[in-house]
Amino acid sequence: MSVATIGVQGRCAHCQHTLRLQPWQLNAIAINEAFTCTHCQKHVQLRCPEQIRRFKSLDSFALLRASLRVMVCTALLVALVMEWVGMLNVIEQLNASLIAVFVYFAVVRYFRQRQHLTLILEAAKAHTD
Repeated sequence: MSVATIGVQGRCAHCQHTLRLQPWQLNAIAINEAFTCTHCQKHVQLRCPEQIRRFKSLDSFALLRASLRVMVCTALLVALVMEWVGMLNVIEQLNASLIAVFVYFAVVRYFRQRQHLTLILEAAKAHTD
């Protein structure tokens, strides 16, 4: 997982303790492996299909930010060129630029709120070796 995993927490099924998941725990969730709760030392695992889908969707946030930056830079350049050519006056160019920047920050804020989630970690299935 990348930077997109900041804010992911887990709630242990055994002790009901909420903990901030470490990178190694996030990796275990990503490969569907059980890991030990740092509070009660019992094995837990993420098994809910809905939560797994939401957890895996966090990876797309980094790509979204890069795409939004390209979109904003393009919008700023287009507005600047249109103002130089005379298709827009200075006030219209400023308005277009501010709208592009506002859209960037609004979308980033929305997705940052979505990335803060608490996963319900269920008791892991017993391994029979």
